[in-house]
Amino acid sequence: MILITGGAGFIGSHLTDYFIEKGYEVRVLDNFSSGSEEFINPSAETIRGDLRNIGDVLHAIRGVDEVWHVAANPDVRLSAQKPDDIYDNNVLGTWNVLKAMLREGVNRIVFTSTSTVYGEARVIPTPEDYPTLPISVYGASKVAGEAMIASFCHTYGMKSWIFRFANVIGRRTRHGVIFDFIIKLGKNRDVLEILGDGEQNKSYIYIDDCIDAMMTAVEKSDEAVNIFNIGSEDQIKVRRIAEIVCEVLGLNPEFRFTGGDRGWKGDVPVMLLSVERLKSLGWRARYGSEKAVRQTVRDLLDEGVIDGQIPDRKSCC
Repeated sequence: MILITGGAGFIGSHLTDYFIEKGYEVRVLDNFSSGSEEFINPSAETIRGDLRNIGDVLHAIRGVDEVWHVAANPDVRLSAQKPDDIYDNNVLGTWNVLKAMLREGVNRIVFTSTSTVYGEARVIPTPEDYPTLPISVYGASKVAGEAMIASFCHTYGMKSWIFRFANVIGRRTRHGVIFDFIIKLGKNRDVLEILGDGEQNKSYIYIDDCIDAMMTAVEKSDEAVNIFNIGSEDQIKVRRIAEIVCEVLGLNPEFRFTGGDRGWKGDVPVMLLSVERLKSLGWRARYGSEKAVRQTVRDLLDEGVIDGQIPDRKSCC
């Protein structure tokens, strides 16, 4: 039995589908603060609960063999305004997962971290051994999660896989620049506001490549703590993302930039991860950043996102 925290969300729901298709029993724990019940595979067992409540976590973890801890508040932009929410969901939530695992004798955990743990890295592409110096509360919360997991692995004999993601995009994504652009253009087709100067340059990875990368790492690495970057090997600027969204929509709006070299406080304007460690295991991304962006726009349009509606399962899967 596999427990997926945040299994109603973007990445969690794709993991749920993957494991069920492979014949595993899957249990999902989610409080549905941002995920959707429509995204959960009907073959999964679903528990409505909150990671901040240790009783909910203990209930969900009983009888499982492995935890894929995906649940988090992922909003880097709002983390400066509501740091308590980030702490409660990301730090306390991870602590409760680890406590429950220890109590129930579960010793394998997969943790979804982020490229933002590196802050404004001076080495590009950034390798896994680069110092973690985040510039956002969100990034700091993920560093805390990584540290707690590593300490439990070395103290209590657990085993972990920690994945530092670039921007993961694709079907069912409900936040981030592509989703925001589509929603904005659904409201006003003549003008598109772009945060910053549009020169922010980052790596984007398509969800199918991301899932494949995680499975490759878990199958082919076996240290007490296994840390991997996951991303494409190229970058794309925000201005180009806006152009692709408009191309797919068939629109030609005026671009209006809010100014500055980043979209918000804590935003890392340049990001590219080294994926040499993953490549040494035989993994390769099938989508570059631009191809991933273009496919994601098509995915979201197929799901009806242009109208700001969350689609039902029939239209998204």
